[in-house]
Amino acid sequence: MADKSNKLSENVPGPYYVDEECIGCEVCVDTAPDNFKMAEDGTHAYVYKQPENDSEKELSEESLASCPVDAIGNDG
Repeated sequence: MADKSNKLSENVPGPYYVDEECIGCEVCVDTAPDNFKMAEDGTHAYVYKQPENDSEKELSEESLASCPVDAIGNDG
C-alpha cells in the first residue's frame, strides 16, 4: 500500500499520488495518460493532474489496482 508520507514531490495536490516505491514500469501512464506522467529521467511516474471526471477516476483506480509495487495511493 502506498505511503502518503513518502509521496514524490512532483505529484500535484489531491487524493491520488505516487510514492517513492515507484519502479517506473509505466503501467499507470499507459492506463491513465491524462493523469500520470513519467519523470524526465524515467525513474518514476507521478500524478500531474488529478482526475476530473468519472472516466479519469475509473482509469486512476485501475492504475492503482494494477501497480505491481503498490506505489499509487488515493486519500480521497
